[in-house]
Amino acid sequence: MEPVVLVLTTVGSEDQGIQIAESVVERGLAACVNIVKHIRSIYRWKGEIWDDEEYLLLIKTRESLFPQVRDAIRTLHSYELPEVLCVPVDKLDERVQGWILDTTLPREKPSANGP
Repeated sequence: MEPVVLVLTTVGSEDQGIQIAESVVERGLAACVNIVKHIRSIYRWKGEIWDDEEYLLLIKTRESLFPQVRDAIRTLHSYELPEVLCVPVDKLDERVQGWILDTTLPREKPSANGP
């Protein structure tokens, strides 16, 4: 079976989190997105220390779909540099893995006639 990954990103508002989550799930790029409310992020950006309230998105998808998920996040995100982390999932319930694979788009295979 194809490997599964967890893609993490943070957003500045619940509305933006919902927008990204609905987009990737509707397009078959993710099986599920959890939105964790009210996390606190302390980080360095452009030489300054920032302290912000954010929302964390946990996106469950196929490893092969990571580039498309990343591109969707970049397109929909309001941040200049959205954080997009891809974490391999080495161990998971095989039924959950099957559900993720069944509810996301399969990797496109090149045609016999070229790209």
